[in-house]
Amino acid sequence: MAKGNTLQAMLDRAKTGGDTPATPTPIVAPTSSKPAQAGRQGTKLIGGHFAPEVSTQLRILAAEEGTTVQSLLGEALDDLFVKKGKGRVARGV
Repeated sequence: MAKGNTLQAMLDRAKTGGDTPATPTPIVAPTSSKPAQAGRQGTKLIGGHFAPEVSTQLRILAAEEGTTVQSLLGEALDDLFVKKGKGRVARGV
């Protein structure tokens, strides 16, 4: 049976007092349970997909230097920007 015919049959039954079609349940978008971190306001997430070894090496390097992965990524981006003649912008993020 075609979809339109099924819908029409339901509408016809509703008009004649037959079985009333069920009212659809409204879809509510989930809300985040975590509030936005104050330190992240005014920033944008930059991401990429890399081999698991890249993630491991980055975390090891951060631990060895007593810093964060984000700080190392900022340093790497600054080095890239300087190499490409764009100047430093990622430090202090």
